[in-house]
Amino acid sequence: MPKLTQLLASVAVLAMVSGAAMAEDAKTPAPADATQAETAAKPRTDLTADTVVATVNGQDITLGMMQTVRDGLPAQYKSLADDKLFNGILEQLIQQTALAQLEEKRITQRDKIALEVQKRAYLSGAMLNYTADKAVTDEAVQQEYDAKYAKAEPTKEYHAAHIIVKTKEEAEKIKAEIDGGADFAEEAKKNSFDGTAANGGDLGWFKLDAMVKPFADAVAGMKDGEIVGPVQTQYGWHVIKLIGTKLVDAPKLADVRDELEGDIRQAAVEKRVKDVVDGAKIEKMTDGIDPSILKDQSILGSN
Repeated sequence: MPKLTQLLASVAVLAMVSGAAMAEDAKTPAPADATQAETAAKPRTDLTADTVVATVNGQDITLGMMQTVRDGLPAQYKSLADDKLFNGILEQLIQQTALAQLEEKRITQRDKIALEVQKRAYLSGAMLNYTADKAVTDEAVQQEYDAKYAKAEPTKEYHAAHIIVKTKEEAEKIKAEIDGGADFAEEAKKNSFDGTAANGGDLGWFKLDAMVKPFADAVAGMKDGEIVGPVQTQYGWHVIKLIGTKLVDAPKLADVRDELEGDIRQAAVEKRVKDVVDGAKIEKMTDGIDPSILKDQSILGSN
């Protein structure tokens, strides 16, 4: 969808929802009597996605269309009172339908192509969402957990601090001052150029695979309380203090369920894409086409 169209759609949502809400407050009269109030309040029980809620020049606007619009709204709009949101969405769809009818009388090749691209994007996205949702079951989550964690040994985590500077000479000087009694955290605050300086160089708890190899190798060989350096990495020269270590058991399933579901969804999507593409008859006719042609807006014709 062109950026202007996206902007107009967003503005329409905001204007229609807020505008209709204010209009309803201003113009809705109180029921004349108890009988009218009871009749007005009685909900219909025959509603479906195909229920027509309005027509514009004979073209239907359905309850399903309204719900689709609502599903795409930001959370702050969904929290509006039901009647205000309902009326705002309906007014938006009335305006969109009237404008669309007008545009259909002069639809261009650019419009047709944009609609086809959007259709394919929507349908492919819907298929992948369906694939991902269907793949996530309690059994699949348990299997994923067992594969990753059931037989996992406790892992070692490290708590360290560092001072990082640009030259080896600076690091050697700082290490000598610390060996002579200077406070590590104060030296980090004065000399380290990364964001940990304000916290005395504290890196918190981490696993070795979270660090670049030279740093991880140095930490792995240290004892609690030991200070080493200079250690060179791609980022600079480090003086490192190992504050402590601990063994951490595998996490409980409930603690990593979101992670496991994400992995399952991703694997299912990747498999579906591969299977579909591998099974499709694909022919590319790109010989002789200069890739820079995509910059030529005249290909799409005028608006």
